[in-house]
Amino acid sequence: MTAAAHAPTASEYIVHHLGHFSSQHQSKIVDFTIFNLDTIFWSVVCGVFACLMMYLAARKATSGVPGRFQSFVEMVVEMVEDQSKAIVHGDRSFIAPLALTVFIWVALMNSLDFLPVDLVSGTMRFMGMEEIHHRIVPTADLNGTLGIALGVLALMLYYSVKIKGLGGFIHELFAAPFGIWLAPFNLLLNIIEFAAKTVSLGMRLFGNMYAGELLFLLIALLGSAATAFGFVGHVIAGSIWAIFHILIVLLQAFIFMMLTLVYIGQAHEAH
Repeated sequence: MTAAAHAPTASEYIVHHLGHFSSQHQSKIVDFTIFNLDTIFWSVVCGVFACLMMYLAARKATSGVPGRFQSFVEMVVEMVEDQSKAIVHGDRSFIAPLALTVFIWVALMNSLDFLPVDLVSGTMRFMGMEEIHHRIVPTADLNGTLGIALGVLALMLYYSVKIKGLGGFIHELFAAPFGIWLAPFNLLLNIIEFAAKTVSLGMRLFGNMYAGELLFLLIALLGSAATAFGFVGHVIAGSIWAIFHILIVLLQAFIFMMLTLVYIGQAHEAH
């Protein structure tokens, strides 16, 4: 009776699992003084692991018959190289490795969604810190995805200035697409375009991963039902969604990489 009385409701369970381990409590919708430490931690962990994985692949690469790991890495590198060659017409010595980094990094962060939803909360409860929130999927946090999108925006602006020159870039802001006589309207339209690209890039990845994480939580709640239907439904639905989520994880990483290449490729072209 005591355990049942202290058991969280469905809404409390979901709210707890969707909470962040932050530097301080957030009381406003937008507060740039707050840092989600769990998002930062797992983003860095995935980035370091991706660098280590690629380093080991390069170190153990042979000119003979490649092993499974080398073959897999070569397939990914060749895929990214082909896409960058088709989209970006210019020097790709930095852009192709950038696209490869984005794809692997985002795919690894997305893959954290395959860990059991109660793994962290169970560990916290075992350590006597059940009141602490912690999320391990950085791409299910809008701050994380918009942070990467802002990095892509910075690269878009950098290549726009590098390829067209500062004067050419400024002239394009005021003259494209309707001519210099509509300069104020052109400037507003270009600013909106840059903002829309950045927001949509971050929101698309966040929305898909957040929805996937929320669905995992709902399936976990189905398993908590003290009925045979709840248990069987939990196993079947969880298995089907986990298999389908593999496609989502890789597809979202691929889409993010492709949009990054498209936006940088557009920066190489003049209106």
